[in-house]
Amino acid sequence: MAVPEHESRPDTVADLPLVTEPATVTEVVSMDRDRREEARAAIARDLEAAGLDGEYPFDADPSTWDDLRDALMCDGHHDLAQQVDALFARCTRPRPMLVRASFAVDDEFDYLAGQYVGFKYNGTSRAYSLASSPTQDELELCVRRVPDGRLSPQICNDLEPGDDVCVRGPYGELVLDEPSTNDMVFLATGTGVAPLKGMIQCAFDTGQDVFEGVERDVWLFLGCAWEDDLPYREFFRDLDAEHENFHFVPCLSREPYLTDWDGETDYVQHALLKHVDADTITRTDEFVHEWVSREPDSDIEARIDPRATDVYACGVSAMVFSLTDVVERIGVPDDCIEAEGFG
Repeated sequence: MAVPEHESRPDTVADLPLVTEPATVTEVVSMDRDRREEARAAIARDLEAAGLDGEYPFDADPSTWDDLRDALMCDGHHDLAQQVDALFARCTRPRPMLVRASFAVDDEFDYLAGQYVGFKYNGTSRAYSLASSPTQDELELCVRRVPDGRLSPQICNDLEPGDDVCVRGPYGELVLDEPSTNDMVFLATGTGVAPLKGMIQCAFDTGQDVFEGVERDVWLFLGCAWEDDLPYREFFRDLDAEHENFHFVPCLSREPYLTDWDGETDYVQHALLKHVDADTITRTDEFVHEWVSREPDSDIEARIDPRATDVYACGVSAMVFSLTDVVERIGVPDDCIEAEGFG
């Protein structure tokens, strides 16, 4: 299926006016943290485990770890070199890398959960999905720093409470379908979860997780490299603890380099397939069969029936295309798939 990208489409949600509103920033919070000491300890630990402690002295300054990486690679310790390379990149990136920003508009701003806005700060505009739900009093964005980006470095470095900004919108068709007997599956990587967070929060706030007295299973598969790159991780973990029908599945590809993470490390689409009920798939292929046959790295007992599931996906366009391709291949009907891409 084609994956729509962020663009101005004011006519797609007929009843919502397109407006421009001044707003005031009320809160800016960094969601990632300084993990340099964790990384240094992890490298020392794994060098010792490999019997190489003392052979490769390294400085506490992460900017020098590329020398350690090169030495390990040269001597044939490829796995360790790969780990050091990942930690070098992680610990030399700018901070904060991920922020959430809340702001209050001067007048009422109507939107649907999942939509996006044009956000203007210091004369520069950019499209960002709203991470808030219409059930909240304020609007909220989730922004990841893009190196040499047009606006994200300013937001991460300079935005603070009291700043004046401007929002224009709402735009977009990535919104919740009418409640039904179908379960809901949300798929994202990184800040692609922003509109899905608003949709999930709205669903639970308004009782859309229940249809005709029966709970609908609500799933979120969220992929990132590191645990603290997961936007709104505490919100989703709390929701998981509060609601038996909400299942949060983080997929962390590099977190095992730092911690004893024992959850999913595969791509989001692979983790999704591992949680599908194999008996419900009406058509399959070798790729699907391989992953559906694997045991998931979670303790979730519920399983997904593709024939009775609404799927929502958001993120970088190429990734969203891969996700929608997989859900189509396992039999999710086209009219039950909503997707939006960016970048």
